[in-house]
Amino acid sequence: MTTTNTTALEEIDRLCRRLRMPYIRRTVADVVATAKAQRWDPAEIVRVLLEEEATGRDASTIEVRRRKAAFPAGKTFDSFDPARFSIPAPTQRALATLEWINRHENLVVAGPSGTGKSHFCEALGHAAINANLTVTWFSVEQLGSLVARHRIDDTITKALKPVLRSDLVIVDDIGLLPITTDAAEGLYRLIDAAYERRSVAISSNLHPSGFDELMPRTIATALVDRLMHHAHVLVTTGDSVRLTDAAGGKGVKPLT
Repeated sequence: MTTTNTTALEEIDRLCRRLRMPYIRRTVADVVATAKAQRWDPAEIVRVLLEEEATGRDASTIEVRRRKAAFPAGKTFDSFDPARFSIPAPTQRALATLEWINRHENLVVAGPSGTGKSHFCEALGHAAINANLTVTWFSVEQLGSLVARHRIDDTITKALKPVLRSDLVIVDDIGLLPITTDAAEGLYRLIDAAYERRSVAISSNLHPSGFDELMPRTIATALVDRLMHHAHVLVTTGDSVRLTDAAGGKGVKPLT
């Protein structure tokens, strides 16, 4: 490489640092070498470098959104075997298009433990982030804690505003444990604020028709009314996949 080229690359490196273009800075030397060997048109060099920067930034944005979503287990559709769960395959495919999120519709997945509810919801959340949507994951206990923290100064509505900037809010494992008064209020406030503006997906051991077993009837009625108005409802059945794996010796690796 000539001294002139070396000097130019050093200047490009300096400018990339200044303009915060790390992906161009990382690849420019290789792109220039390839362009010289293959006699690229100058416009092609610019296009390739800008594409590298755009691709890198997109990937970085997706990873930031994934971290902010606070998914619990990192379960995606890559590890979801449709044949092992009772959710019909056509329904899985239809929901995986994410069109329901663009229409601000909700999703309810209800059924016994171990039947794929949380896995399916988390997989949808990862798919949404890959599609450049934003997602927030909550347990119902976390919602209760949010309400309790902001009850003193009456800033609950303000505290929910960042959550409602997400395209999809997922609330997991409703009904697995007793719901506190704060958690019931938090869930209602979330559903009410998101109504026809954002999509909410919930997984629950109970069908929403039985939510009055978990919280005061007045709150349950108002919550379910808003949740179910524009909702896709899936009811999972069957034995726990986790217990099936354990019984078949697939829960752990054999000791040596």
